[in-house]
Amino acid sequence: MLLYLALGAALLWFLVGLGRGSTVLKRREWRFLSGAFSVAAFAAAAYVGLRGGWEISIVLVILGLWLVTTARINAPRAPQPPQVSSEMSLKEARSILGVGPDATQEEIQAAYSRLIRMAHPDKGGTSGLAAQLNAARDRLLRE
Repeated sequence: MLLYLALGAALLWFLVGLGRGSTVLKRREWRFLSGAFSVAAFAAAAYVGLRGGWEISIVLVILGLWLVTTARINAPRAPQPPQVSSEMSLKEARSILGVGPDATQEEIQAAYSRLIRMAHPDKGGTSGLAAQLNAARDRLLRE
């Protein structure tokens, strides 16, 4: 039994080394493997604990807890909304709203209203796209 524990620890050490600094294991793959190994460690701890091997069981529980925490630490971060530049060019603003260079204020406002109805975060759009539409409208109405 100790031989299996040592082999498992060596395999885990190898995977941890690959999961941290190398591109062999991606973040999602490391989370999956870490979760699978933690379940295996908890199951083995229960089995060994029922057989009377409390020392090994305690080590396996600690190993399982460590694996669970590393899976949570490596959790993917939420995507950041796109940053809207402080000064948008007229060409960019026109392309975002889909208006020509000779568009009137009413045409600009109509294009904005049509697009914001689809792109508003309350209607299933994103806040980044709504911010771009707002910036494009403001830029064109200033001219």
